[in-house]
Amino acid sequence: MRKTIYLPDDLAARVEEYLSTHATETFSSLVQDALKQKVGPKDQSSILDLIGFVSVEPSEEGTVFEDRPEDSTVDWYDGPPR
Repeated sequence: MRKTIYLPDDLAARVEEYLSTHATETFSSLVQDALKQKVGPKDQSSILDLIGFVSVEPSEEGTVFEDRPEDSTVDWYDGPPR
């Protein structure tokens, strides 16, 4: 998306100074980073709920998932077919 924005002279000067000392950044990357911080990431909590991810608070001893079959591994591969 292309947008035209107005920057006051003092802000434009600060942006130019910043970019002159951060050679790996461009004006576009700077604006994108600033907008990501201001707008925030897309809320993905509903999709995480849908697929079963939940936040788990660690216990005093740490989080243990031994009783959850979806978190256990099974070693069933015994090599290529004979």
